[in-house]
Amino acid sequence: MTDEKAARLDLSDVDHRVGRPVGGGQLWDPCAASDIRRWVMAMDYPNPLHWDETFAHESRYGGLVAPQSIAVALDYGHGAQPACVGHIPDSHLIFGGEEWWFYGCPVRVGDKLFQERRFHDYKVVETRFAGPTMFSRGDTVHTNQHGALVARERSTAIRYLAAEAEKRGLYDNQAAAPRWTEAELDGVARLRHEWLMSNRAGVSPRFDEVKVGDVLPRRVIGPHSIASFTTEYRAFLFNIWGTFGWTAPPGVEDPWVNQDPGWMKDFAFDEEGATIDPRKRDGLYVGPSRGHIDAARAGEVGMGRAYGYGATMGAWCTDHLAYWAGHDGMVRHSRATFRGPAFEGDVTYFDAEVVDKQAESSWGVPLVQVRLRLSNQDGVVLVDCTAEVELPW
Repeated sequence: MTDEKAARLDLSDVDHRVGRPVGGGQLWDPCAASDIRRWVMAMDYPNPLHWDETFAHESRYGGLVAPQSIAVALDYGHGAQPACVGHIPDSHLIFGGEEWWFYGCPVRVGDKLFQERRFHDYKVVETRFAGPTMFSRGDTVHTNQHGALVARERSTAIRYLAAEAEKRGLYDNQAAAPRWTEAELDGVARLRHEWLMSNRAGVSPRFDEVKVGDVLPRRVIGPHSIASFTTEYRAFLFNIWGTFGWTAPPGVEDPWVNQDPGWMKDFAFDEEGATIDPRKRDGLYVGPSRGHIDAARAGEVGMGRAYGYGATMGAWCTDHLAYWAGHDGMVRHSRATFRGPAFEGDVTYFDAEVVDKQAESSWGVPLVQVRLRLSNQDGVVLVDCTAEVELPW
């Protein structure tokens, strides 16, 4: 029987912060071409518009341009900073979902994004995974160095008692990674290549030609590995030593900036020690992300084995839809719910269908609505996403 005291979330440092502006990290440097290339490499998104200088120069953009998903990479904390507010002792965090709005201002080499953050709200529900579990939401507004609005994000963080999740062992049956035959891996590679060739030229489907029920080309990423998880993590620029400084919202008493969220033992940052040795707060060597690449540590936070990042899955959704939309289209809005992690050794399949069309929209452009699902090789749904994509007439 679960100890009642051990299964209670202490939210005494959370309630008074609801609705208040939130601080966090701000990157020092503007976006470089290598940052864009590193990001799409980590997201396994080989759209030549984002890495091939010759191709990009001959496109309508006249040079390298970042994918829409890069907004989260140019932010601090994988986009979850304003949703992880308040000290909750012995807690851990996983991502629960993201909602994005994009305003048609692309990020180019030399641009710098600035963030305005706010802790929106939270609720506590009982889950099979960890008992009392907090779903908290935070908002981020991304503007560039000219003050232009690039994107808005509402992220959902799932905060829970790590020991309770370890006790319940919901993912204990995932301790062993699948074994892939050579023929199966060849099939994965063929599907990946077919998707890559499906719109490499960036030709946009025409709104009047797209029909409800149309199916987007299927995509696959994987098998996921310690190498791919590490590559993803290091593409978020705040994880590179010395790339950011702390900022606080002006005029806010006791603002949440870089306080201790209450991570369990061996998962906390050492902020003071990191001023000498930056490994002590880089998250992967020391900090809350170490379970992503260490099966033993993953078990301590309720995961069966090493696992991927929620912010990565959100970026996968944006990239997948933007690739189909082509150079004259774009993702305007998306809402993704994360239902389960991408475990080491698994593959992730993308299946999407057009479910609605709007010739006139609040954006002032024609939109098609797409339902996108990410699932693993066993058909387990990892992400459920609905998005509105702008297409040309």
